[in-house]
Amino acid sequence: MAGRRLAYKCRPQEAQGVTFMQSTAYARPDDERINLKSSAFFLVHLVPFAALWTGVNPIDWAVCFALYFSRMFFITAGYHRYFSHRAYKLGRVMQFLMAFGGATAGQKGPLWWAAHHRHHHKYSDQSEDIHSPLRGLWWSHVGWILCDRYQATDMERIKDFAKFPELRWLNKHYLVPPTILAVTTFLVGGWSMLLIGFFLSTVLVYHCTFFINSLTHLFGRRRYVTTDTSRNSFILAILTLGEGWHNNHHYYQSSVNQGFYWWEIDMSYYIVKMLSWVGLAQDLRGVPDHVRDANKLQDGHLDVGMFAAHWARAMGSLTNARRQTGEFATARLSALEEARRKALDELRDSTRVAADKIAAMPIKASDSIPPAA
Repeated sequence: MAGRRLAYKCRPQEAQGVTFMQSTAYARPDDERINLKSSAFFLVHLVPFAALWTGVNPIDWAVCFALYFSRMFFITAGYHRYFSHRAYKLGRVMQFLMAFGGATAGQKGPLWWAAHHRHHHKYSDQSEDIHSPLRGLWWSHVGWILCDRYQATDMERIKDFAKFPELRWLNKHYLVPPTILAVTTFLVGGWSMLLIGFFLSTVLVYHCTFFINSLTHLFGRRRYVTTDTSRNSFILAILTLGEGWHNNHHYYQSSVNQGFYWWEIDMSYYIVKMLSWVGLAQDLRGVPDHVRDANKLQDGHLDVGMFAAHWARAMGSLTNARRQTGEFATARLSALEEARRKALDELRDSTRVAADKIAAMPIKASDSIPPAA
């Protein structure tokens, strides 16, 4: 097919609390292919291996952990809960610092990140959702970031923050913060700190962040009725400082705390709460008790999100069955037509050969027709 290539479109298949992927053929447009500029993304994954030659010091691992923790906080508390959902308020200086810190993670600018995330929540697990795992695990994890289609920032979707010129500048020059951080780690600790402290922590922040887009719609437990397939995951909540309580978040998006109960660890929330104690963060929005305690699946509510996912899978299977049946029927008719044509060709050829043999036979005098009387 000109201008297209076959990829895989995946549909969820749930059993025992785990969603598996069932793939069917899916034609992905040209602008959803991995672009050449993405080679830098893959190169970042290879750079830490150079530490096999430089060696690694204990301080490098300490810096790696510190940069992982701090940048994960800036992504989760800044890019996500502040810029995407406005779950609390910051002064203008703190706002810029939160944006700058998030940009050091190498996940593009704050306006780009938040605009796409708002789009995700509006169309979560629908056909318009830009990184739903229904379009494939790889696609939801990182594929959508590496293609050309979603490179631009939808300023209309994030115009509440796009009005700040410093944020627009940072969104345009999003490589400046990670470059400054990389140079700083090199000047402080040399090559080994650059490779492990900066690059390795960058890769870890990449994928633990991306796990929320991909895995938390496939694995984990659902507490609340939502129109999507979001799940809660304790493990991912630990790795992402609280983002793993994803079903909670999709149920009530504007809450600064995504762990709704005391036992649901949410490090990003704890830090934002401490910032509020010293006046650096204000108007923290929580989840009201009556909202938190309503619409739970354990109370017998219909799980609309999973029903829709199963229905979509059933309709997809039916469509595939119809397509396959149609293809089989078409192939069968083509085979019958080919057999009929071949039989006619063979009959024609055999008739021609027989006629040629008859025409080539000599005519004897006794075989001639006597003249009329």
